[in-house]
Amino acid sequence: MKRRFMIVSVLVGAVLLVMPAVRSFALSDAYKDNIYDPGGIKPTDSVLRVKAGENAPDFTLPAVSGERVSVGQFRGKKNVVISFVPAAWTPICSDQWPGYNIVKEMFDANDAILLGITVDNLPTLFSWTNQMGRLWFPVLSDFWPHGAVANQFGVLRSDGTAERALFVIDKKGKIRYIDVHDINRRPSLEILMGELEKLRD
Repeated sequence: MKRRFMIVSVLVGAVLLVMPAVRSFALSDAYKDNIYDPGGIKPTDSVLRVKAGENAPDFTLPAVSGERVSVGQFRGKKNVVISFVPAAWTPICSDQWPGYNIVKEMFDANDAILLGITVDNLPTLFSWTNQMGRLWFPVLSDFWPHGAVANQFGVLRSDGTAERALFVIDKKGKIRYIDVHDINRRPSLEILMGELEKLRD
């Protein structure tokens, strides 16, 4: 376990070293001109409705790819990481999700799938993800009924956006880790990978 965690730490450290270069590549001048900066906002603005050890709420949402994706379809097959982000075309969200492309192999090694969710509609998500570049994971729209899935988890903010939150769900459908993060900051890749590693023991 310690050896695996050390390997993960080294790999994530290497990723973090290249992240500034990746970000500057991803955010071309044309792309930057379309990013809306909301400024500093209240770090969290919701009350969780779930906790670690409980079964995760099941849901089905439309994906940018055109399919409908259910968290339940992975039960018994994959660990699931749900990444809620507040809104398309905002700086930290536009930085966070492309970062998961760099660590795809680490998700694969831990038999995990990532589901990205926002309250934006599908046309907005289609345009935004095309500008970010190809993402390996499904991007889902929680637009209608507005924020219903975010509300199930207790991460729907009073302004109608979602928190920046991560939920790690094991193959049995139980929530094993929750991080409702400061909305103004990107969550740690190293901590997330460490939590996925725990599911292998």
